[in-house]
Amino acid sequence: MTPQYERLAALNKAHLWHPFTQMKDYNDADPLIIERGEGVRLYDVQGRAYYDGFSSVWLNVHGHNVPELNQAITDQLERVAHTTLLGMANVPAIELAEKLAGIAPKGLHKVFYSDSGATGVEIAIKMAFQYWHNRGVRGKTTFITMKQAYHGDTIGAVSVGAIPLYHDVFRPMLFPSHVIPYPYAYRHEGGAAEAKKETLTALRHLLETRSDEIAALIVEPIVQGASGIIVMPQGCLREMAALCREYNVLLIADEVATGFGRTGAMFACDLEDVAPDLMVIGKGLTGGYLPVAATLATDEVYDAFYADYREQKTFFHGHSFTGNPLGCAVALASLKLFEERSMVEGVQAKASFVAQKLAALKDRPHVGEIRQQGLMIGIELVRDKVSREPYDWAERIGVRTSQRARELGMLTRPLGNVVVFIPPLASTEAELDAMTDILAESIVSVTEGGLMK
Repeated sequence: MTPQYERLAALNKAHLWHPFTQMKDYNDADPLIIERGEGVRLYDVQGRAYYDGFSSVWLNVHGHNVPELNQAITDQLERVAHTTLLGMANVPAIELAEKLAGIAPKGLHKVFYSDSGATGVEIAIKMAFQYWHNRGVRGKTTFITMKQAYHGDTIGAVSVGAIPLYHDVFRPMLFPSHVIPYPYAYRHEGGAAEAKKETLTALRHLLETRSDEIAALIVEPIVQGASGIIVMPQGCLREMAALCREYNVLLIADEVATGFGRTGAMFACDLEDVAPDLMVIGKGLTGGYLPVAATLATDEVYDAFYADYREQKTFFHGHSFTGNPLGCAVALASLKLFEERSMVEGVQAKASFVAQKLAALKDRPHVGEIRQQGLMIGIELVRDKVSREPYDWAERIGVRTSQRARELGMLTRPLGNVVVFIPPLASTEAELDAMTDILAESIVSVTEGGLMK
């Protein structure tokens, strides 16, 4: 180990508290300390290279150290680094809002900026609540979420979250939400058809009996991320949206993880031609460069707040760095690259290649299911393939598999027993080939104790 590494490792242990990390375990091991990035690789302070196999927590699009994105930030720095949106505007924020309204699902014309997916969700929840209040409908104050949902870590976002491991300790602080099943076909006795039916039946029953008190349904469209990359059966999202319309309940689409080409469409809602009332975006919005998120709303929602000053219907919410010019400038540059390089269309071909490569894992004795939508992939590892018996949490099977991948030169992060593979959209076929080889080798090595044959 180099003196530089030893110094940084000691400082890291002394001062940094890492998110979603048990620090006692973490501090017992040698930390990975990243120094720089180039393309789809990250380099640590000791010069070792790693493929970024999870897009730095699902947000990198074009790779690291992209000249066009670097230049966009540099150019904006020479103008102004930040100016508030409270009562004034800035050029990149205006231009990005126009661009987002142009590519979003139909009707989402208004853009409210924030700085992370969680704050974007918080905004959407508050907008939905106040929308009904401003319209004089005072009874619609509750929300529907889905089992194992994750929408971020602010109090409102956690209130519509439903992952016990993450959220139960905070339950006394939260407002209650109605919870319906997310269609998890692999863990449903009846498979995809029955899982979809169960979800829609539960939603319809809840709306039939309680719609007068429900402000909105919030959903991770097509792919539920933190629960283990659970992919909805075809048509489920479309039917859920139709039920919300039928019973006069707003639909909030949390596209933080699924947006910007990740699922093979610009937004997951586009896959089923769904137009939500509110949509939250983040992660890939800036190409993975800077913390900018946004909540998009329809004119109907916006108009409920548009009133004379004396009526006090203003949306009293904001963040210091809302609409940051640097972030908006790099987001504009990222969207330009999407157009110039046909990024979304490219995802479809790359997803097909990855599916072919991973098909060899389907018959391995501890691979329960490979779930994929675009370049969002989750591989569920099981103790017994026939019974689908899961590994015990204490066995850390996902953690160990990810550790093995790191040893072989690729970074990823598991979701319990699910190994996640979410590469940058710009990854070439050769890079995807190398990454999937590492992924497969890691799984076989850990679950079978040998090399892939």
